[in-house]
Amino acid sequence: MVCKDLTIFGRDKWQEASNRGAAILRYLGEQVPLIYCLETEPQQGEEEQKVEQRLLYPLECFLFGEDPCVGLQKLQQYNSSSSAQQCGRVFKEGETVYSCRDCAIDPTCVLCIECFQKSVHKSHRYKMHASAGGGFCDCGDLEAWKSGPCCSQHDPGTSVTMETVQFIFSYRYMLVWKETYELSEELKPKVQEDTYFCVLYNDEHHSYDHVIYTLQRALACDQNQAQIYTALIDKEGRKAVKRGTLSSCQQAKDNIRHNSEHIIQIPLRVEILHTAIMAHQTFALRLGAWFQKIIGYLVGLREVFCQVALEPAADNNQLCLISRLMLHDAKLYKGARKVVHELIFSSLLMDTEFKRQFAMKFTEHYKQLQEDFISDDHQRNISITALSVQIFTVPTLARQLIEEGSVIKVIIDTVMDMMMEHLDSNNRFQFQGHNPDKFFRVQVIFHDLRYILISKPSVWTETLRVKFLEGLRIFLHFLCCMQGMEEVKRQLGQHVEVEPEWEAGLTLQMQLRHILAMFQDWCSSDERVLLLAFQECHRALMSCTNQPFRSEPTDSYMCKQILHARPYKVSEEPVSIHLPISRLLAGLYVLLCQTGAIQYLPDFVDPLNFTELAEQPLRCVVLAAQVCADMWRRNGLSLVSQVYYYQDVKCRDEMFDKDVIMLQIAASKMDPNHFLMLVLLRFELFDIFNDNCSSKDQEVLKQWNRLTEEMLYLIIIIAGERYVPGISHVTKEEVTMREVIHLLCIEPMAHSSLVKSLPENESHETGLETVISKVAIFKKPGVSGHGLYELKKECLEEFNPFFYHYSRPQHSKAEEAQKKRRTQEGSDKALRPPVPPPFCPAFSNIVYLLCCDIFIHILKRIFQKAAEDRSNRWTEPMIQRALHLVGQALLEEKTQLEGSSTEEVTFDFKTGSRHGKSLFHFLTKMKSLPSLKAQNDMIMWNLQMFEVVKCLREKSGPVASFSVDHSKLEESVQDKEKAERKRKAEAAKAHRQKIMAQMSAMQKNFIESNKMLYDNVPESSSQSDTAASVDSRVAVGPQQGICSTDWEAQICILCQEEQEVQAQAPAMVLTACVQRSTVLTQNRGKTLSPKGTYPLFMPPDLAVGTHTGSCGHVMHATCWQKYFEAVQNTTRNRLHADLIIDLENGEYMCPLCKSLCNTVIPLIPVEPSKLNYESAEIVGQHLTLERWIQIMSCRIRGLRGTWETGENTVSLIQIDLSILSFGVQESPKFSRSITEMLGVCANTVHRVGLQTAPNDLCPYVPVMSWNTCAYTIQATDNMLQEEGKPLFGSLQNRQLSGLKALVQFSAAQRLKSSQAVIQKHFADMLAVLVPVPNVENTPSILEVDFFHLLVGLDLSIPALYQEAAVDLQPSAVSSAYNHLYLLHLLTMAHMLQVLLSHRKRLPVFLLRSLIVSLFLRLRAGVTGFCVEGVKRGVLPFLRCAALFFNCLTGVPPPEELSESPESQLHLLCSYLSLPSNLFQLFQDHRDVVTTLIKRWCENTAISKALKGEIISHLVFRYPHKRNRLIDLPEDYSVLLNQASHFKCPNSSDDERKHPTLCLLCGVMLCAQSPCCQEQLNGEEVGACTAHAAICGAGVGMFLRVRECEIVLMASKTRGSPYPAPYLDDYGETDPQLGRGNPLHLCPERYRKLLHMWQQHCVLEEIARSLEVLNVMFPFEWQML
Repeated sequence: MVCKDLTIFGRDKWQEASNRGAAILRYLGEQVPLIYCLETEPQQGEEEQKVEQRLLYPLECFLFGEDPCVGLQKLQQYNSSSSAQQCGRVFKEGETVYSCRDCAIDPTCVLCIECFQKSVHKSHRYKMHASAGGGFCDCGDLEAWKSGPCCSQHDPGTSVTMETVQFIFSYRYMLVWKETYELSEELKPKVQEDTYFCVLYNDEHHSYDHVIYTLQRALACDQNQAQIYTALIDKEGRKAVKRGTLSSCQQAKDNIRHNSEHIIQIPLRVEILHTAIMAHQTFALRLGAWFQKIIGYLVGLREVFCQVALEPAADNNQLCLISRLMLHDAKLYKGARKVVHELIFSSLLMDTEFKRQFAMKFTEHYKQLQEDFISDDHQRNISITALSVQIFTVPTLARQLIEEGSVIKVIIDTVMDMMMEHLDSNNRFQFQGHNPDKFFRVQVIFHDLRYILISKPSVWTETLRVKFLEGLRIFLHFLCCMQGMEEVKRQLGQHVEVEPEWEAGLTLQMQLRHILAMFQDWCSSDERVLLLAFQECHRALMSCTNQPFRSEPTDSYMCKQILHARPYKVSEEPVSIHLPISRLLAGLYVLLCQTGAIQYLPDFVDPLNFTELAEQPLRCVVLAAQVCADMWRRNGLSLVSQVYYYQDVKCRDEMFDKDVIMLQIAASKMDPNHFLMLVLLRFELFDIFNDNCSSKDQEVLKQWNRLTEEMLYLIIIIAGERYVPGISHVTKEEVTMREVIHLLCIEPMAHSSLVKSLPENESHETGLETVISKVAIFKKPGVSGHGLYELKKECLEEFNPFFYHYSRPQHSKAEEAQKKRRTQEGSDKALRPPVPPPFCPAFSNIVYLLCCDIFIHILKRIFQKAAEDRSNRWTEPMIQRALHLVGQALLEEKTQLEGSSTEEVTFDFKTGSRHGKSLFHFLTKMKSLPSLKAQNDMIMWNLQMFEVVKCLREKSGPVASFSVDHSKLEESVQDKEKAERKRKAEAAKAHRQKIMAQMSAMQKNFIESNKMLYDNVPESSSQSDTAASVDSRVAVGPQQGICSTDWEAQICILCQEEQEVQAQAPAMVLTACVQRSTVLTQNRGKTLSPKGTYPLFMPPDLAVGTHTGSCGHVMHATCWQKYFEAVQNTTRNRLHADLIIDLENGEYMCPLCKSLCNTVIPLIPVEPSKLNYESAEIVGQHLTLERWIQIMSCRIRGLRGTWETGENTVSLIQIDLSILSFGVQESPKFSRSITEMLGVCANTVHRVGLQTAPNDLCPYVPVMSWNTCAYTIQATDNMLQEEGKPLFGSLQNRQLSGLKALVQFSAAQRLKSSQAVIQKHFADMLAVLVPVPNVENTPSILEVDFFHLLVGLDLSIPALYQEAAVDLQPSAVSSAYNHLYLLHLLTMAHMLQVLLSHRKRLPVFLLRSLIVSLFLRLRAGVTGFCVEGVKRGVLPFLRCAALFFNCLTGVPPPEELSESPESQLHLLCSYLSLPSNLFQLFQDHRDVVTTLIKRWCENTAISKALKGEIISHLVFRYPHKRNRLIDLPEDYSVLLNQASHFKCPNSSDDERKHPTLCLLCGVMLCAQSPCCQEQLNGEEVGACTAHAAICGAGVGMFLRVRECEIVLMASKTRGSPYPAPYLDDYGETDPQLGRGNPLHLCPERYRKLLHMWQQHCVLEEIARSLEVLNVMFPFEWQML
């Protein structure tokens, strides 16, 4: 109430003041220092509350003239809609944005996720990517979309601009807060305190570690505090690191600068600010956010703000407010910049007119803003220059800026001014020794030029023409500085000492690639502009300072042809690969031909000298050829790299392709003989083909041959490459289709590979989607890999082996693939040239290159060398190219003859030249040359084409003649191939018969040598089968079968020696990996510690278990120890080896399969069962369950004396000797190495399972061995049930071996440990079931997992037979009954546990009467629903028990258990010696069970359950729920939508977060962020690491939503990325959303992830992936 009164008083006082602005400022000058900067680390919540009450609320009251809520409601009555038409959501860095490929004007038009989900574009072809920050949503912007400009939320509504007073923003200058040390008079505090802040600012020169180190040294703070300071400085741009007097702050400043200079030469920026100044600057930032809220209320308020911001200053020397803001941007720190930019987004850019005015101001100050950006060291996304994309991409606004602001000229002038320092004396760029950072910032300016040109005009005005051509002239002036830059000269003798700079020039070329295409596109839309542009471009080319010639012209003679040209040798003179003006001229010329404006060209330019125009491109092509011929190898890798990019997909469309076009232009206008002579001169082959030059130098001959190959290749390209709109009548779609066909001729390719291999336009589109279905068939991917496109057969005829966009490796692969295909189809291997489309009239003369005298002369010389077999003068690729050219010429003549009459055809290759017969003669002779056997099919095809053309000329039935000749050829070829195949088949058959005969003889010899063995096997087998035929399929009890198999002889994978597994033999071990697991947990997030009943009693929720897996590979123990020592020695020296294996924890990689292991399991031989069935039957008549329980209790009572006193009294001996009367035998003795390996494995299980230090004497060592045995069996059963596989017969051999070894190892633990400890553990466990003397506080039957209890009791009960004098163990009969009665007891207890935990539990009265007649009532069907529930609940226990006893006793299961997993209860009961009706157990043991059930039910927890009370932490559903990974949405955009709404629980800001989804439990986490770091074992870790420790016992499987990437984690320091299970329509994953295609869930891949987790293979996958990667800079996984 007091605060409100003060507000009203302050508001009235401001209203009455003559200078309201000054009154407000005085109030702020009083209040702001009382709220802000009172301490170094303020309380954010309390501070914000004071700001709202004391500052913002009074300002709102003054703004509305009354209570803000009331005033706002009144103001809203002026508008019919309170929401603006545009969304304007400002994107944060990393936020996912969407662009519609069908409807967006350009790729910069994007939607936020909320607008996208509510728009029509969701069903279109869209792309998604992460925003770099700084942009805003274009929803509602009519100029950004071809259709669907608004989502359902931002449909246009009528808004009436509210008229309001201008003085509400009279204090507008508070928006610009200069970092000065003086306050205005109104804001100065009345009392100047000596309290200052030492403020540290962000820069891009110092790394995180540098700043942390400096703060620790300068301020004497700990590392944690320094990290917090550094993170805030990076986020906000500055942070006050010290508060105190001026002198103390000055000292801190000096210390920081001094310590930072030690690291790099540039010191950190540190300023000292008075607390009052700091307070007002902090409030200015808060005021920016408040302004955004205020202007967001109504359109009228926003318009008023825009008017105030753009209003000219009263003082003419002062700029308007928004201009001052922009020009001051580079001086602000990061946090202040963000506030200003967001304010501009939410105001000026939301209205078309104000956006235009702002754009004019932006263009006016463009040069200064860019200069400030280049001098700045902050990234572009937090610079005011980044706003260019918001204004330059609006089509109408771009036109206005060109016409009224000459924006093209402004941008290019800015670039030119920035790059003046790189001009040499010839006025050309030279980037040697340039500043890469500054150069990168200058390049960014080209983006603005691309934005301006991104949408060509449909209607031209005269002003637009004038301004565009003005900008083009400035652009051509810039290109003149690139024309011929960075010339190179061939290095002879010595290798170049210093590699010249080349990356800058190529990078500049890449930046201009789309801009050049856009200028041409603009020119093509207006005929007059196109002609004037060509005129300007030609004038610029002629004015270039680098003249193409440096000597006088001379005459050259060949074949009676004379060429008058200037001499020039690429190998001797300087040459440049940068010719942008020549290439632009070529592009404009093609557009003139395409549009028909070529007829008006003579009116604009003088007659063109095409020889001169072709000179520079021809030099460039020759340079590339000479580099391929290794003539420039002494010039280093810089030139090789330039030539690579010259022909690469990133540059070729504006480099190599344009050079080819210019050569085609020249070829179409020059005499074909003269053109080819010019080509020969520049390739430096003229004298060679004129027979005026010879050499014996093999290196020189090799270079000549290679240059000849390249020269022929160029002629192939000039005459055959016609797929350019304007050169022939083809469309862009047909051009793309041809590119795709030739890529798929190499091999089937993925969609992403095709996209990377195709050139992109300015909108980053390749046109692939429109053509791919016409030429290829999509093959869907499997569980791994990606989808592939395979070329349709009908498209293969378009294959050109000399496709000009093939690289050398691609050419070889394509040729090999097509020859292989034709061989498989039974065709010849001739790769014929395809029939090309006809040239446009302007280029039709090019074809005469293929029939001119020089061309024939060249072919004749080449064929003559081959026919004469002068091997050093020709090469097979040369002949291949020459044959291809002959084929091109013959196809051209054939096409013209078929399309026109003979008289009209002027192209004459065969008879028009006197050389025709010579070529035919040479081809005929070459056909029989063995050295040209590989080209024989192509030669034959050319000869046939000669005949076809001859017939067409003579009009004598060409089709019939050709078909006869062709059929004869085909028949002869096919007959030869059939005969060859038949011969090879017969040879292979004879070879197979010979091998089989040898094998048969060896087999007979072996049988004869081992005749006794073979005679004895059937008899012994039949005898054993007869003896055990009745009871061989029972694993428990007196009818237990005989162990079928023991360990076979094992071969060590290291030394390859074979050894039998025997108790006294040296130990053989299995590689194994022990890990904690939550795969089976029913209570995720619960942790276990050995403070309560765990680990002796595993809780029923199986919260955390210990799993032991094995890859099944066997080694000698000694071999393993040597290998492990070697691994430790070699791995310690490996870089970042700790990321792969943890040597301290005993980890290593399996030598054979590279699985991750951390221990070994010794192979223990299975004890053969020597059960006497007659004795067992007699014992069974006396040893009932009741008697067995009495004997066990007596034995425990007797042994307790030894535990407590260490002495065995006579009376106790007399009482408990009865346990020995049913049979004992001597315990097995193991060799020393086996005993040692038992300890190694047990200690690893104990250490890993309990996360404790190694301790041999810990009593829980044997317990953890039993627990890992039980848990591993349960996990195996869970996996089999998940996959729907039967219990037996489905496991791989390695899994079976691992389980068997683990069970035998766990059983042998009692021999390694103290017998007294084992006996005590048995007594404590048995007390859960039956009364045991002096054992108290035992858990109830609801608090234990009965399978763990079964394993522990079964494996520890032999310890009761131990005597002081001799090592004893129960006999086979005793063991049989021990197993039987323990299984019966545990089964009945578990059934009761299931009943008590059943969701549809029995009525209370029935549960109470269960003690007497449970089995009778159930059998009567009174509660039949519980009968089936109990059966289902007990089934997993029985399955695990069957697996356990199978591995323990070796008795094979019934064959039916290896079949379908359905309806197996009766088979399991039979195998486990249980009644098929499990409730019969209660009847059979009713005397004992009645007492036991009463005892069990006396427990408090059971009593509550009987009363109907549910104890949530004890009662779990049976069978347990099988854990799976969470359900993921089918559409990935749903996940992105969830991530966009994710709010960090520990941070109130909206900075970029990394929302990460746990696939185990579904929790969304804030990963890789300091705000959510937690303490784990005394160490700071990230949210994912901390969560994985609880949720997955250290193992984590996370989906990074914005990166579309799975992260596997295994510990605090180890993890690895893994492909997400989301695929696009082309069957590919999209990490980092790089391609941005819509993604959909692949169930098969997600199931693979599930199996990886369920099978405990996450650690193995991480280790293998890291083993493959060469990790140079490790990722800090603990911070994730």
